[in-house]
Amino acid sequence: MTTKEKLNNAENPTETESKKEDTVAKPAKSGVVASVEYVHGRRRGTLSIEQIAGYRKEPTRLLWVGLKDPSKTELQHICGQLSLSADATEEIIKKHGRPKVIDYGEYIQIVAMTVSKENNRKPVFGEIQIIFGIGFLMTVRRGAAVSNTLLRERLEGCPDLIARGSDYVAAEILDVLADSYTDLTARLEYEVEQAEHQMLLEGLKENDIRKLYKQRRDLLRIHTAISPIIEICRKLSLVRIDVVEMDSRSNFSIVSDRVARLVEQINSLREALAFSFEASMMIGQNHQTDITKKLASWAAILAVPTAIAGIYGMNFRLMPELEWALGYPFVLALMFGVCGFLFWRFKKSGWL
Repeated sequence: MTTKEKLNNAENPTETESKKEDTVAKPAKSGVVASVEYVHGRRRGTLSIEQIAGYRKEPTRLLWVGLKDPSKTELQHICGQLSLSADATEEIIKKHGRPKVIDYGEYIQIVAMTVSKENNRKPVFGEIQIIFGIGFLMTVRRGAAVSNTLLRERLEGCPDLIARGSDYVAAEILDVLADSYTDLTARLEYEVEQAEHQMLLEGLKENDIRKLYKQRRDLLRIHTAISPIIEICRKLSLVRIDVVEMDSRSNFSIVSDRVARLVEQINSLREALAFSFEASMMIGQNHQTDITKKLASWAAILAVPTAIAGIYGMNFRLMPELEWALGYPFVLALMFGVCGFLFWRFKKSGWL
């Protein structure tokens, strides 16, 4: 640093300090999307993470905390503020590959998988966790998870629905998830119909067969991610659980029935793809059989002049009719006659 620069820094200390502040790392982005308190179903206001520690869990109140891709440290802190157990905190921090439900007594944890698919690409899987108990509900979304913003706005427009409790809101979140499954199934059905249409009109080439296999594999992965929701919702609707009120059990039953119908539809799509694959193989075999028949027919027809020409091409001295003036026209007429008769027979039998 030159003497002039030192003098400038001495005269403008604030400028130097501002440069130092720019080099300081910015704080990590918070994963908290919303932290709202409701009293008798009506929005009271937002709570900071530090204010959650003093929150009273009462049936007339509801604290809805929404998180999107939170860090491990942030999750540990929020779980501590909500007084969740160490086992529950460890399970919430963990990333899951399949849906599950865990009953901790005072609160319940539901893990569900989200699936999105656009423009014939591979399905993208995400995760949403719903932890709810008396007076509180926390959602943790990871990856391509469905947003709860529209649901929150809709429920806030009807406070009586939020006043039903966290179990009702949890059922509504699963119902929104079922809506996303419905949209996904409609897209998958369209793709399967396109594959069937292409198979019927053009047949399937090698690349198309690979694509068909990938579609079946994707349907299997989607089925594995969605189907456990049926048993989870049935358990919440049939088994007596303190956190789930009687009025909310029917909502979980409705979600279970919806997902069950979607799973049946996905199984039907898998069977349709399997039938398309089998049909394409049968069409290919029939096409090969037709080619074989045509080749065999023409080989039989051409064998006649080949045999006659081969016999007379042996150039022996004592062969019949070598001295006959009409021998050459007679042999040609015989060859064309036999070939024409064979062609007529093969054409009539459908080989040509």
